[in-house]
Amino acid sequence: MPSEIRAITELVGEVLQAPLGIHAHNDCGLAVANSLAGVEAGATHVQGTINGYGERCGNANLCSVIPNLQVKMGHRCISPEQLATLTDVSHYVSEIANLIPESHAPFVGHSAFTHKGGTHVNALLKWAESYQHVDPAIVGNRRRVIVSELAGKSNVISKVEEFGLAESLTSEQVSRVVQEIKNLEAEDFSSRGRKPPWSSCCGACTRAIGGRSSSSTSTRLSKSQERTRRRPVRGDVKVRVKDSIMPTAADGNGPVNALDQALRKALMPFYPKSRASCSWTTKCAILDPDSATAAHTRVLLQSKCGERSWSTVGSSPTSSRQAGKPLPTASSTG
Repeated sequence: MPSEIRAITELVGEVLQAPLGIHAHNDCGLAVANSLAGVEAGATHVQGTINGYGERCGNANLCSVIPNLQVKMGHRCISPEQLATLTDVSHYVSEIANLIPESHAPFVGHSAFTHKGGTHVNALLKWAESYQHVDPAIVGNRRRVIVSELAGKSNVISKVEEFGLAESLTSEQVSRVVQEIKNLEAEDFSSRGRKPPWSSCCGACTRAIGGRSSSSTSTRLSKSQERTRRRPVRGDVKVRVKDSIMPTAADGNGPVNALDQALRKALMPFYPKSRASCSWTTKCAILDPDSATAAHTRVLLQSKCGERSWSTVGSSPTSSRQAGKPLPTASSTG
């Protein structure tokens, strides 16, 4: 326990009269706390690993140890310029280790400075320190605001500033956007994951001011043929980009891949850079598994272009397809 580490380190320091270091493992979830307790008791050397990677439950996470020592406790570990690269270093090491970065990791996680509740965001916009223990830029991270069923006007205002629409929305329109987002969440249009449906919020904002973003697209699936041994799946997509409608079709090794290829084929004339730098991945969730083949399904589409990423979501009962009804249109703006 940290209190024991402190007492033991002090005792060893009195007996040895030599510089001390501490090497903590995370078997009890206390590696960072024990490392900091050791420093408080006189240790001048801390061993750990980036992201806490190590045997059993891992080592002391240097991505937490370093900013705590430097920002909270006043020790000089690295330069401020080096500290500002901590988030990038954390993600780079995760990539090398072929592991997914921990979204909720302190200081460097994607969610470390993410705010959702309307009251939180309202206070945050007035005084950042009310809900942020440090400036995220110090460790190379940034503040994020989620627009969800818990959102208020402050959440939307913060988001529309990102979209460059802040001066276009009136107070009444902001209220309309909040209500639309809450309605979408109630209908299961929620990512329920690491990222919120960014494009859904942007689409609600552009609809609130009575228009469409100049770069917006809407996609409708018309059909997808079954795969046979002799031929791949054929996916047919109709895409509206700005004022143009582009019907396309493509083959793939599955329905999702076929639709992916068809969508790319339709978008290339308008966004040629997307061929090399953009990618899409999908994640499906069954909301009522007891309904078997008639289950309500939610699909999260995660998009990435260069360093920028966003997500959008669609939700529909599979029974609508069985009844011959068209699939709902999913819109994305980026």
